[in-house]
Amino acid sequence: SKMFLVGLSGGIASGKSTVVAVLRELGCAVIDADAIAREVVQPPSKAHQQIVHAFGTQILLENGEINRKALGDIIFSHPEKRQLLNSITHPKIQKEMLKQILKYFVLGHRYVILDIPLLFETNRLTKFMKYTVLVYCSRQAQLQRLMCRDGLARAQAEARIAAQLPLHQKRRWATHVLDNSGSRESTRRQALALHAQLQRSLAFLWARLALGTLAAGLLCLLLRHCGS
Repeated sequence: SKMFLVGLSGGIASGKSTVVAVLRELGCAVIDADAIAREVVQPPSKAHQQIVHAFGTQILLENGEINRKALGDIIFSHPEKRQLLNSITHPKIQKEMLKQILKYFVLGHRYVILDIPLLFETNRLTKFMKYTVLVYCSRQAQLQRLMCRDGLARAQAEARIAAQLPLHQKRRWATHVLDNSGSRESTRRQALALHAQLQRSLAFLWARLALGTLAAGLLCLLLRHCGS
């Protein structure tokens, strides 16, 4: 059995969740980095404690959980704060993603999709991907969707889009592009075609070796943890 990894990314309000929903309907194995990011900062985790120490109790809800909107307002306005948050959360997110990859590996999936919003920004995980997929839309569509979805003023929405790499730049790096500028049905057809192509793909040996390397690294981490 051979399995390979597919990195899926986009931009804020570009329509990535629409594509993910279609792929899940098809039975694809999808690992959601955002969902993992929410899980690893739940109290009383170490990440939660580190974030509160770094940003203060004003970013907490009444139940003690992190107010993602309040924290988002801070990191989108201060790039150095965003880097600090990433340094706290990224190692823990990647460790959990690795555990899920290994689960799907054991279950014999043909490929696993890693839904990573900042795949191209961080650029550390792309070397493990056989393919990278970008969900693209025009900047105007992205702006309008974000304003409507989150109830933001135009200036706020533009600031959040500007905090990420432009979609047209990411488009040059992706091996596959799904254009979500049109109708939902058009996007669905593109997602179905992508799935069919991935199912036919021959996995490369380096992808298998990369998974083996990651598995060995996780085993070392677990042994070290158990021995401490």
